[in-house]
Amino acid sequence: MLVGAILVGVLLAGLLSAPVPYVILGAGPTVNTVGDADGKPVIEVSGVPTSASAGQLRLTTVGVQGRTDLIAAIAAWFDDREAVVPRELIYPPGRDEKEVDKQNAEEFTRSQTSAETVALRKLGHPLRITVTQVLPDGAAAGVLRDGDVITAVDGAPVTSGQALTAAVLAKPAGTAFRVGYTRDGRPATAAVTSRAVDGKPRIGVQIEPRPPFSLKIQVGDDIGGPSAGLMFALGIIDKLTPEDLTGGKVIAGTGTIDDDGKVGPIGGIPQKLVGARAAGATYFLAPADNCAEAAANPVAGLTLARVSTLDEALAALTDIRAGRTPRPC
Repeated sequence: MLVGAILVGVLLAGLLSAPVPYVILGAGPTVNTVGDADGKPVIEVSGVPTSASAGQLRLTTVGVQGRTDLIAAIAAWFDDREAVVPRELIYPPGRDEKEVDKQNAEEFTRSQTSAETVALRKLGHPLRITVTQVLPDGAAAGVLRDGDVITAVDGAPVTSGQALTAAVLAKPAGTAFRVGYTRDGRPATAAVTSRAVDGKPRIGVQIEPRPPFSLKIQVGDDIGGPSAGLMFALGIIDKLTPEDLTGGKVIAGTGTIDDDGKVGPIGGIPQKLVGARAAGATYFLAPADNCAEAAANPVAGLTLARVSTLDEALAALTDIRAGRTPRPC
């Protein structure tokens, strides 16, 4: 009986410590977009006047525990602050963690680009879709150069990075585009034939919407995905306007944003609410499509504000500064 009990104990210990096909989602780090991270401004602007904020505009994230055993999964199941989800929802079959991390990094970069575009457009600053890198083996190699400003595709004006991407994706790989651009202030046109990259047509350039002054967004490498777009856009506007949009309060939020200022839904809203409150936030800007889930997972001391556009987010901040309750979820 003693030997049997020992064997059962060993087998049970092995079972409980064995990896399971689930991951644990918890509150990830939050970052004040109008503050500093690692000793550097998250949003760094030079060449135009900027203002400081007495409060905070914090982007929120979800932490993922990728390697999970049965004990950890059971503990997380009974913890209201965490969620246990099938691993394939985070890491789809056939794709490893490095591939997913790479995609998240690309989406994060695009979210910054859209945030800059919509914020600067809102403030009336002219934007130039600037080539930051021509890929050596890309379609535009030997045609376009770093620093070129793309102005049109097939005669249609290019006013945003999203517009350029949409124009290229709208036609199959192998399409010859007439790309209008300026180089050293001189206009020109060149033919660029798109090529398939990862199954999608591309012209092989990296671009940024750049104003006539320096604007950089810099955060740690542990943050990815598109959900910081809204908070970056608000942070840029706060930096470039004399008024303190926060009213001295700690305001957190999440949501994708496109070049037209539409705020889109994200995942992990319950965990982001927990992370926001832990960072001292008393208000949370939630995408309209996430409001039902956010309202079903309330966090004490955290007031939810429903937003579906950049203008609605700015209106919510106006209400908060005035001591009014923003539009609730």
